[in-house]
Amino acid sequence: MRLASRLRYALGISAALSTLAAADVCSTLQTRGVKVDAPLKVKYETEVHDYWSAACADLRPTCIVFPSSAEEVADIVRQLHNTDDLFAVKSGGHMPNNGFASIQDGVLISTKALNNVQYDQDTQTAVVGPGLAWEDAQKGLEGTGRTVVGGRLGGVGVGGYMLGGGLSFLSSQYGWAANNVVNFEIVLANGTIVNANAKENTDLFHSLKGGGNNFGIVTAYTLQTHPIGKVWGGNYVFTPDKTPQILDAIRDFTEYYPDDKAAIIVTSEHGALIDTWIMFLFYDGPSPPEGVFSNFTAIGPLSDSTKTWDGYYDLLKNNDKFILHGFRYTIGTETTPLPNKTVGAEVMQTLYDNWYNTTETVLDVTGMLGSMAFQPMPKTITSKAKALGGDLLSLPTDQDYIIIELDYSWSFAAGDNRIDFAMQNTYTGLNSAIEGFIDSGHLPDVYRPLFMNDAYFRQDYWGRIKTESREMALETRKRYDPEMFFQKRTSGGFRLG
Repeated sequence: MRLASRLRYALGISAALSTLAAADVCSTLQTRGVKVDAPLKVKYETEVHDYWSAACADLRPTCIVFPSSAEEVADIVRQLHNTDDLFAVKSGGHMPNNGFASIQDGVLISTKALNNVQYDQDTQTAVVGPGLAWEDAQKGLEGTGRTVVGGRLGGVGVGGYMLGGGLSFLSSQYGWAANNVVNFEIVLANGTIVNANAKENTDLFHSLKGGGNNFGIVTAYTLQTHPIGKVWGGNYVFTPDKTPQILDAIRDFTEYYPDDKAAIIVTSEHGALIDTWIMFLFYDGPSPPEGVFSNFTAIGPLSDSTKTWDGYYDLLKNNDKFILHGFRYTIGTETTPLPNKTVGAEVMQTLYDNWYNTTETVLDVTGMLGSMAFQPMPKTITSKAKALGGDLLSLPTDQDYIIIELDYSWSFAAGDNRIDFAMQNTYTGLNSAIEGFIDSGHLPDVYRPLFMNDAYFRQDYWGRIKTESREMALETRKRYDPEMFFQKRTSGGFRLG
């Protein structure tokens, strides 16, 4: 037998043994009372296709387990120690990086059944399960007059969003979503269940705020709630000829943040047949005071769907219409300090052009749509985050930023390699442009971490956060997972050495 044939044979045997091992643990868990579904079962097929990205839905786990309690999650972790196969943990399925919340072969742990919302009127906190989407969490608080700091599209899942930090329409009032966690109930690598909060396991409590899936499986979040009533929001649509005015308005809005109750996401969309701007607007109240969004209204939107919504849930649910189902999808990010007014037009236009020109190179990929979202990160957000105990990102309170989200969606696997190349070119091109502006003095030379929730799997999340934050997180990992169980056995994530 030739060497190449022997290698293929050996690899085939290895894959078969891995599948058998995963099948064994699946059977063991089923006999122990955990809900388990295998391929071709209705619940399995429903769950495996319930991803925002069709590329994730292409991955086929050996089985999917549906724990209904922290104790069952702990049992799953203990049983996984008896095998070598990989596993992944899934919340809402919105993370498009393959392997982060999806898996080929191995065990997929769906948190779908960890779906309770329990509101405590005395403490004004809510215990929220990781298996929920944010619209469901908000629905569970209906009638209380309270809300939680969560996703801006209702269909975003709770679990991964929280562990990445979580940027919200409410962040300018209450910081990152993670800053509003009162307690994490978490299953550790050794299969024990602990609480992490301001008094217990405080290092773990801090590290989970932006630390991803490196420390355990969170089975419940206790969140501080906040008052909510009628809200105002919707979308403006602008034609591409308005680009210079829009970029200027984004810069001004970020620096002179007009009202902590206001929030925006401004997104450019570019495809073979599409070239437009879609702006998300939000105000925590029945209507915004005069002038809050005037920089944008003065530009003259092509259409305006903003209105007063009876409840926050209704707005979040409405925003779900922008989730593109059935397409392959990927995400990336970059962080820039806000340019001053003098050089703002040059800097903002250069960053936009970098994205636009790279997107032009893949217009012929079937179904391709590229988007670039400008997300203000003003001092008003970072100061609230610090006042609420901080997080791993630890953005300074004296610097305004813009967090850029990059998205590509397309139709077929044949386009995967080209989109991967385009995404790498996009974020590296943006980073190079920003560094060039820093060198020329157009931008300040400041700390620029990446936002985990928007990061591409190839990006160096841990290399971009502060050394002290990374070292603190690493010491936490060594304490709670000394054998690197979650580093070695999960099928994806931003690894912490």
